[in-house]
Amino acid sequence: MDKPAGVTSHDVVARLRRVLGTRAVGHTGTLDPFATGLLVALVGRATRLARFVEGQSKTYRATLRLGVRTDTDDLTGAPAGGTVPERWPEEAEVRSALEAMVGPQQQRPPAFSAKHVDGQRSHRLARRGVEVELEPVEVTVHALALLAWHAPDAEFRVTVSSGTYVRALARDVGEKLGLGAHLVALRRESIGALSVSDALPLDAIDGPAALRPPLAVLGHLPRVALDDAARAHVAHGRVIPRPYGVDGTVALVQGNELVAVANAVEGNLQPVVVLATADSLPTADSRLPTDVHG
Repeated sequence: MDKPAGVTSHDVVARLRRVLGTRAVGHTGTLDPFATGLLVALVGRATRLARFVEGQSKTYRATLRLGVRTDTDDLTGAPAGGTVPERWPEEAEVRSALEAMVGPQQQRPPAFSAKHVDGQRSHRLARRGVEVELEPVEVTVHALALLAWHAPDAEFRVTVSSGTYVRALARDVGEKLGLGAHLVALRRESIGALSVSDALPLDAIDGPAALRPPLAVLGHLPRVALDDAARAHVAHGRVIPRPYGVDGTVALVQGNELVAVANAVEGNLQPVVVLATADSLPTADSRLPTDVHG
């Protein structure tokens, strides 16, 4: 869905639970309340697919404001320093500072984040006035481009690995320019091949008709087609032989139905998440899958 500003990701899940009449709803990556854009929610047995969505790269359109740091690294926090210069940097200097962030790097998560510190969420400690210094984590900025520079605001588009904080990027760009900065706008445009252009507004989700099949969130995985016998094996969690040329993690399908997700292990495909149920399936025989789609 296309999350509006002013609601939390948890609020979205709570609404979906009411509308869909089930507790089995979860999202695959938190968006801060002020942020908008693509939020993927999984329902029922499909909640078990969360890890395969969360691990994909994400693209955002964002705006940072130079000259002011905040304790949250975004517009919701309290001012925490910064420098307003007599002359703002030229566009080329801002562009260079942004482009210098591309590549693998150690990023210090914001103190106001969902990271755990001694069993507690970092943001809860920070709100109680506890000084929190989180350990840097390895992240990758795959691409970053300046879209507009109207001092003191720089609008940019960035594609990052899972676990990257865009507000921390804004903070670090401000440090590079010696002025401080915080994030004032954030919109998630895509997660892997999933685009916000295909998403529904939150208020348009009024029942099960809004749901898409589980296979829709796994377009990045190669597909292996199963016959009835192989489906029965997989539905019971059993390994099946690995077809030639198949490697890594794959979606096991029958027609347009996602039966399971499996990992290639030596000569077999080992189911790691099974969505199909074992009841009402035909008895397995020795026939095995051979059809592979990239």
